[in-house]
Amino acid sequence: MIKIDEAALEKAELLSKLKIEPSERKRTMKEMEKLLAYAEKLNELDTEGVEPLSHGVWSETAFREDVVTNPDGKDALLFGAPKQKDGQIVVPKTV
Repeated sequence: MIKIDEAALEKAELLSKLKIEPSERKRTMKEMEKLLAYAEKLNELDTEGVEPLSHGVWSETAFREDVVTNPDGKDALLFGAPKQKDGQIVVPKTV
């Protein structure tokens, strides 16, 4: 079992930018020991043959194949325009 001493607690205070009150120091050290003991249980797992992951969520690929699924709709758009010329909608001139 891992033991937390006063030096380790001071280092944790420094790194976490927390101030632990003198009355709470012993209880905090015991709680930290419990947390580390629980984390040590992970060493008991059989991870033989398990490949490490670069992300927590497995994904086949982040990219999809670039396939056109619908036409541009230009003809349908021009069909509804009141005026058109050379494949473009004609609008009144504005300044």
